[in-house]
Amino acid sequence: MSETKIYCMCLHDHHLDNLKKLSYIPVGLGKNFFSNEWIKDNTSINISDKNAYYGEYSFYFWFWKNVLNKLDDNTWVGFTGYRYHWSQKNNIQSDDLNKIINKDNFTNHILRKIPKEWSGYDVILGEKIKVNNWKLSKIIKYGKKKFFLKPSNFLKSNQNIKLHFDIFHGDGLLDKAIDLLEDSEKNDFRNFVIQENSFNRENLFFCKSKSIMHNYFQSIFNWLEKCENIFGFDLEGYSKTRIYAFLAERYLSFWFNKHSSPITWPIFFFDTNKNKIQIQ
Repeated sequence: MSETKIYCMCLHDHHLDNLKKLSYIPVGLGKNFFSNEWIKDNTSINISDKNAYYGEYSFYFWFWKNVLNKLDDNTWVGFTGYRYHWSQKNNIQSDDLNKIINKDNFTNHILRKIPKEWSGYDVILGEKIKVNNWKLSKIIKYGKKKFFLKPSNFLKSNQNIKLHFDIFHGDGLLDKAIDLLEDSEKNDFRNFVIQENSFNRENLFFCKSKSIMHNYFQSIFNWLEKCENIFGFDLEGYSKTRIYAFLAERYLSFWFNKHSSPITWPIFFFDTNKNKIQIQ
């Protein structure tokens, strides 16, 4: 059995006892206080000051620069968070899990060890989330301008990742970012966001190949650094402030599916800040 390391990224320190019981490695993000029992993304080589913009990627950068090379190859490395959790089994889809999870059954569903179904794979991604099933109320609220300019965009068959990003995170910003990609990825990623209407969710993954992880981190951080020169950090509103994390989420889905052969696995939402749980 391969060694397993599961890092759980948190913004607050009161999750520690439960993370220990799950054998998760506790990770403190950003500038909040965390005790010495936590890994903190503001130590050693880091970009912790960008956490508000990069989200999970402030830790991914820290992990890439300070830990990855020290790991034994064939070690399963996974990333999770205090609100989004990997399911123990894959017999229930993510959206269905979200409807049944509560503080009493949470422990029965959360991933605690590597499933046997992962044998033979190097990468596990979260189940895909669709962006082509909008309600009319959302179209009117967020996409009114684009709807009146070209109503056919909002036919279910025409809704894609690019349209979704333009409406929720800034019209044309995804195109500007894609222009900064290396030639080896630029056209493929542009085709991906135009042709696809779903992507792997939540910026989380498992991987047991050091080379795959290194190549991904090198590609994504080189790209995001170039994007900083265009978008900067004088950003307002959650959908704009976190633009780097939202770009990375789409790119993660594209890059791992292009450069590896992943399988998908359910991830469910349960906010352990608002719902106090006790793991046995």
